[in-house]
Amino acid sequence: MYPKSIQKLIELFSKFPTVGPRTATRFVFYLIKLNQEKFDELLNSVTALRKAIKICSFCFNPFEALDDKDLCPICEDSSRDKTLLCIIEKEIDLISIEKTKRYKGLYFILGGTISLKKADSKKIRIEELKQRIENSNFQEIIIATNPTTEGEATALFIKRELKPFNIKITRLGRGLPVGGELEYADEDTLTSAFEGRK
Repeated sequence: MYPKSIQKLIELFSKFPTVGPRTATRFVFYLIKLNQEKFDELLNSVTALRKAIKICSFCFNPFEALDDKDLCPICEDSSRDKTLLCIIEKEIDLISIEKTKRYKGLYFILGGTISLKKADSKKIRIEELKQRIENSNFQEIIIATNPTTEGEATALFIKRELKPFNIKITRLGRGLPVGGELEYADEDTLTSAFEGRK
């Protein structure tokens, strides 16, 4: 068994997405071997991240706030198409779509997915999404969840929840492989998925 301070850090790192106890242990021993200057740099970067990053009040995208703005640069950009809303699972998906330079509308980050077995709507920002739609003039909602079992379940749930709004709802085309994730898709695949949405 490791000393308490090491064990505590292993437990904390194990809570990171896709990080198991073995990888977490490697992280901790890497930190132990770091010289003081590098260790302090890492510590200061984590502290600065917490202070500098804000979450957009509209789409939930994290951004560096240099002033008191509540909207991220995408939501604040007057050249964006305010009639289009793209619903995505996580922040990384937004970056992947933006790299294609083909989509010019707004985004909404759900913050996760729901499963077929247990449709727990509290795991995603469904109420916030409904508020955004109610208070905007969207003409099309694009559901861009990942083509995984959870992504499909989430897309069906969203479609059902948004039906009363009588807005055109489309889904990305099948340029994306089933079981894949947006963050790993190349720009051409994402572009054809947007063009082939239904």
